[in-house]
Amino acid sequence: MDYTYEDIAGMIDHSLLQPYTTVEQLESGIQLAMAYQSASVCILPYYLRRCADLLADSSVRASTVIGFPHGAHTTAMKEAEAARAIADGGEELDMVVNISKVLSGDWDYVRQDIAAVIGVAHDAGRKVKVIFENCYLEDQHKIRLCEICSELNADWVKTSTGYGTGGAAIEDLELMRANSAAHVQVKAAGGIRDLEKVLKVRALGVTRCGASATKVILDECRVQLNLSPIEAADVPDAGGY
Repeated sequence: MDYTYEDIAGMIDHSLLQPYTTVEQLESGIQLAMAYQSASVCILPYYLRRCADLLADSSVRASTVIGFPHGAHTTAMKEAEAARAIADGGEELDMVVNISKVLSGDWDYVRQDIAAVIGVAHDAGRKVKVIFENCYLEDQHKIRLCEICSELNADWVKTSTGYGTGGAAIEDLELMRANSAAHVQVKAAGGIRDLEKVLKVRALGVTRCGASATKVILDECRVQLNLSPIEAADVPDAGGY
């Protein structure tokens, strides 16, 4: 194996974003992420403060979404969401671009919209993942977004919300990695449900994956590496991507 358990666990943003996720499922999902030592928990915004409190003494980061899932919030609203998320303890913010403006070719607006959230986050020492929602875009849109995100020093470019008509397509990940600056990482989201897919996107240079199947993925990883199962994680896995 050319990877360790920590390598794979450190790629997973455990997703707790479905609108029907109960408080009990949010709580157990956070506990699961801590037991499995995922990179982060990406949680419904209203529960971020509680999530950050629970994760405070762990290596797992608290994260949430901005302008989710449609990206059509005003820039001022996205800025306000970002500021509130940071105040609530968010360490990483996953923002959705204004898809309508991307498809309309209003690149000045798109740039300003992304820059506003990155500015708020970076001023506070936080990180931003910019979600494209590739299923609605042509390659020319994806390439331009990669260029803009590179110029603005986004921390990640990300394929999808998980609420569109498609997810983390291999060809999109290859295109995003090829057209993003070296300092911009790539996150795959949508359809990441097993270790095989994680390893496949990792080979392309992907450093994060949004997943609700965290337990399935990391249990299989431990089997492959001949590690003992994590008995502490006997909690239900709430849905997300």
